Amino acid sequence: MVTRVPGGRAASIMAALVGAVWILSGIVAGAELVAAGHMAAAAATIVAGDAGRHVAALADDAFEGREAGSRGGRAAGAYIMDAIDHLGLEPAGDSGGFYQPFGSMRNILALARGSDPTVADELVIVSAHYDHVGYGNASNSYGPFGFVHNGADDNASGVAGLIEIAEALQALPTRPRRSILLAFWDGEEKGLLGSYHFLRVRPEPLRDYRIVFCINLDMIGRLRGERVEVYGSRTSSGLRALTVAVNNRAGATALELAYDWKIVPDSDHYPFIERQIPTLMFHTGLHDNYHRPSDDVHLVNLAGLEPVARLTFATAIAVADEVAAPRAFREACRRESESSQRLLEAQAAGGKRGRWGIGTRSDAAEPQAPVVVRVSPDSPAARGGLRRGDRIVMIDGTEIVHQDDMVQRLSEAGEQVTMILDRRGRLVQVELNDAK
Repeated sequence: MVTRVPGGRAASIMAALVGAVWILSGIVAGAELVAAGHMAAAAATIVAGDAGRHVAALADDAFEGREAGSRGGRAAGAYIMDAIDHLGLEPAGDSGGFYQPFGSMRNILALARGSDPTVADELVIVSAHYDHVGYGNASNSYGPFGFVHNGADDNASGVAGLIEIAEALQALPTRPRRSILLAFWDGEEKGLLGSYHFLRVRPEPLRDYRIVFCINLDMIGRLRGERVEVYGSRTSSGLRALTVAVNNRAGATALELAYDWKIVPDSDHYPFIERQIPTLMFHTGLHDNYHRPSDDVHLVNLAGLEPVARLTFATAIAVADEVAAPRAFREACRRESESSQRLLEAQAAGGKRGRWGIGTRSDAAEPQAPVVVRVSPDSPAARGGLRRGDRIVMIDGTEIVHQDDMVQRLSEAGEQVTMILDRRGRLVQVELNDAK
């Protein structure tokens, strides 16, 4: 029998894997407890209706498609600044303001200082680009040209999510240990210009900070089947475990997480990976309205935007509150690709069935979660409901250390074992019995 693990239990199961201990939906950060109720209350400020108002405003024809450097793009920037100005975040741009101008464009930067003096100079960035392609042309649109491209999903949805995250952050009674920067990039559609400029020319208020992590939101407004694409999970060991833990926290809507290994310069997460900064990006997938005038407000799944933004918020807080040293960049991610992923997850050739009927492979980036690559027919694993692609994260209440540890413990187990699996980002429980 396969049982979905409740959020509270899932959190405790995965805590040792991610270096953070969740109590209900809160995090123990050093000596300070961010209570479950406080965290839940802050996340509850992220609501579909509020996000929808931001999407509708930014995707209005009045902004003329928000082309970077245009009057519509500048008007969109003014709207964003007005939305965050009253929250009490510190301006982190140039000349004491929120803007970081470059050419005719401008990033918008707002800082929440960390609460722990020992790590407050370590910076976690949560970002989204706010420009789009204006009226469209042959180099940036699939047509028809000459009409306003409102970019409701690309990326008014990500900006709306980021504004909601800024509000949730300010709703916490105590700031996270590390500082968090809310960054709204300009010029993404012209070649990731805003994020590249930020990394080259840091504004004065941020010169003394060390960037330790980045989470980027791009097109989060078309959630379908609760499926979210996750990029960058290979940029540091254990990032899949981290996102699975956050995704399965108590009270959360556990989404299906589709981890994609490819690293290409198609959004603002890429410049950070180039700088060897661990980075994640959440994305709900391309669609037929991408870079067309038809990417409009009525097609945005506002109800789906809410859990994606909440997942992002909780992930940022988890990283900012980690007691361990900042996560190291994993250089091997630059040599991995979709073919590498297919090779790891490919079905293993048949062989001796073994006691439980399971074949697994070790993953260099997630050694504590061996990948199931073979389930023998009519075996305890098959009867228990294991599937190829599952990752085994716990056996009989104890987390896996690595594949050899898993093999030894299965060989020493009694007639029945209980497994916790990571199945596409959701934790499930299975019972295996090899009684003859």
